[in-house]
Order: sequence, then C-alpha cells, then structure tokens
Amino acid sequence: MVSRVQLPPEIQLAQRLAGNEKVTRDRAVKKLRKYIVARTQRAEGGFTHDELLKVWKGLFYCMWMQDKPLLQEELGRTISQLIHAFQSTEAQHLFLQTFWQTMNREWTGIDRLRLDKFYLLMRMVLNESLKALQMRDWEESQSEQLLKLLMTEILHPDSQAPHGVKSHFTEIFLEELAKVGAKELTADQNLRFIDPFCQIAARTTDPRDLHNIARGIFETIVEQAPFAIEDLMNELDEEEEGDDKEEELSEEDDLEENDLEEMEEEEKKDELDVPTVKPAEMQLKGSIHKPQPKPGVELAEDDGDGAGAVLQFDYEAVANRLFEMASEPNTPSLNRKRLYKLIRKLQDLSAGIFPEDDVPEKVYAYQHEGRLQRKMKKCLLKSQLQKKKGKGRKEDLSPAPRSRSEGRKRKRKGKRTDPDVQPEGGMPRDQSRGRGRPGARSRRRGKPGARAKVVGGAEFQESKKKKKRIQENKE
Repeated sequence: MVSRVQLPPEIQLAQRLAGNEKVTRDRAVKKLRKYIVARTQRAEGGFTHDELLKVWKGLFYCMWMQDKPLLQEELGRTISQLIHAFQSTEAQHLFLQTFWQTMNREWTGIDRLRLDKFYLLMRMVLNESLKALQMRDWEESQSEQLLKLLMTEILHPDSQAPHGVKSHFTEIFLEELAKVGAKELTADQNLRFIDPFCQIAARTTDPRDLHNIARGIFETIVEQAPFAIEDLMNELDEEEEGDDKEEELSEEDDLEENDLEEMEEEEKKDELDVPTVKPAEMQLKGSIHKPQPKPGVELAEDDGDGAGAVLQFDYEAVANRLFEMASEPNTPSLNRKRLYKLIRKLQDLSAGIFPEDDVPEKVYAYQHEGRLQRKMKKCLLKSQLQKKKGKGRKEDLSPAPRSRSEGRKRKRKGKRTDPDVQPEGGMPRDQSRGRGRPGARSRRRGKPGARAKVVGGAEFQESKKKKKRIQENKE
C-alpha cells in the first residue's frame, strides 16, 4: 500500500476554509484561531511568509463562498480579528502584509457581485489593525511601521496594487482612523498619519492616484473642518459644565440639616394633595405619549445632521507640510498645481475662512452640481440667447408701417394673385379656369422649378403693371 503523504497544517486548514459547506468553513476558522495562538506563544514558533500566504488564500475563498450580507459581515469581523491572536507586533505586521498581497493578487478575478464583500473585508482589516495600534497607546515607532507597510504594499509606485484597491484604501483611511482614534489622537499625531499621503501626492506620476489622495484625504479634511471645530466647542462646554456641577455640589454640602428636613416635609404634603391615577390610565398615556424619563435621566435627542467622529488637524501645519513637498524641484507640474490649490484652502481655514461660508443657496447648488448638468444648462442658455437675438433681428428687418389705403390695396392684390387661396364654396381655381380649355393647366403651371427663376424687386413690380394694363385694355 502507498503511504499517504501528510500535508502541512496550513494547507489542511486552507483546504477546509475553502470547503463547500458552511459548517466545515466555520470549524476551520475556529481551529485556525487556536492554531495561531498556540504557535505564536512558542519562543521558536511563528509563521513564515509563505505559510501565511497559504492561510490567507484559504481565508480569501472562505469569504468567496459565503453568501447573505449579515453572514458576510460576521465572517469578515471574525477574519479581521485574527490579527489579535498573534502575540508579537512583527507577526501582526506579517499577517497584514500577506493580506494586502493576497488582495492585490486576487483582485482582478473578483466579479462585480462579490466585490462588496471584499470591500467590507478590507475596511474591517484596516479597522482592526488600527485598533491593535491603539492597544499600544499609539506609539510613534509602531505607527510608523504600520504606515510604511501600508504605503509599500498599496500606494507605492512599485507596488502591484490594482487601481481599485488603491482608490478604496484612500477613501476609507480617514473614516476608519476617526472611528478608532478621534477622541484620543492629537493634531500632531494626525499629521503623522497623513504625512505619507503628502509624499506620494507630490511624487506620483499617476494622475488617478493624485486625484484619489487629494479627494479622499485633503479635501475630506477641508469638508470636515466645521464639524471638527464644533466638536472642540462641545468639549469646552462640557468642561465648563463639569466645573459648574462641582461648584453646585460644594454649595449643596454647605446647606444646613434643618433646611433639608423642612423641604422633605413640604414634599410629603404635596404628595398627599396629588390625585391618584388608575393604572389603566397610566398605560394609555404611555401608549400615546413618549415614555417619561426617570428622575435624573435625560433622553438623548436624535441629531440628524451629525457627521460622526471627526479628526482634529492643525490646518496651518498641514498646509506647510504640503507646501514643503510641492515646492521640491522634482515634483511634477500637474501635482504642484493641484497641491497649491489645496494649500490655499487649508491656509484659509487656518485664518478662519471657511470655503462655503456666507454662500447663497444657488451658488452652493451650482458648486455641487455635476459636470453634465452644468453643460446642459450652458447649452440651454446659449439656445435661448440665440432665439432672442433672432427675434430682435427680425423685428429690425420688418418694414415700416404704411397707410391704411396701401394696406388695403396690398390685401386685394394678394387675393387676386395668390394661387393657393380658394373661394368659399367654389372649386379650386386651377380647375375652374382650366375647364373647357385643354392644356390650360399645363400652360398655367409651366415647367417644374419655374417659380425659383422669378426675379424679385423692380422687375417683378413692372411685370405686374403690364398685366394690369392688358386687363384694362380688354375691359
């Protein structure tokens, strides 16, 4: 008998992760987590780069086989949280590196129906990697290593990342960073997180990368500036309220015991005077009205205009850093122009001038309209102007008003000479004149196209006068 060759555990797990049945895949994910914890706890243990690539290939097809959005979200969360099973930062970074390499390799084979689930997986993995950094109190060395890894695998010109991975990463980076560290990170720390984007925006030769970074990072900072300032004001108000509450508590402690006893007696008298309410009435009131809050508890109001967590930035420092990168001699001219526009916006923000402050609604709507809508409006305006100009020219070219007698003569002449006008109740003029005279219709009509050879102006008027004279002689 041929002895079976035992496969490495990574390959066995990858095969089970890509199985057809959901139960098999779920069990494989649980076993993988236990295997990672057990192996990384050893002093000599740890995964190699090739082993983690095999593990990620199995996890990729585990996500590929999963349908239904809620189950996809649950599986994506389970996969992304595997990063916390690794005990050392080096192993975590290797796990992240192999994930992004797997996404870059498999991206072109993902069809449009499965694209959303992998967008979600990328978002969740980035979120968990930032949470792992948060657990280490946002150490500068750790954050630099993570940013270097992300830039090397995704946004660096030498990376093999497709455009879809790059654009989605730049779009979600600030969102996920704000979700994790908006309440903890300072303006200086946030500047360190966006510094690699400043460098790539100044050096890249791909206009798509420049547009994605400008739109997803720097213009997002400009758009969120009012909300960031509002958050700062709210924090200051909360601090003032806390100080006021401490003062009130200290004043309450100084009250005498006799005054407190008198207040309690008065409250008891008021309670005796209050009419009783039946429990049925209480149920009806509760069903119609909103539930009344408990004493000392305030109901939270729904804010429809909330923008979520927002990062704080020193806009002048961001503008200076961008100017430093854009003013280098090896920066392409296209990048320099785009970055200078962003620098002006950030300098205005540092001076307290908001881009959409005191702007009328019509102008605001025009700024946010699409290019197609603007072109359509321009075409409509041009056509309307042309019509108006045409009407004005026709009015200028129209003859001056004449006397009533001349107008009447013109009308009579028109009635006699117009061949298309027919008398009421009578036969067509061609048939009435041509009846009894063979060939009359042909003589009257003449050759086709003869009407185009009629000469206008004075010669036409002379021919009319000759016809009048001949008629008068006949009469």
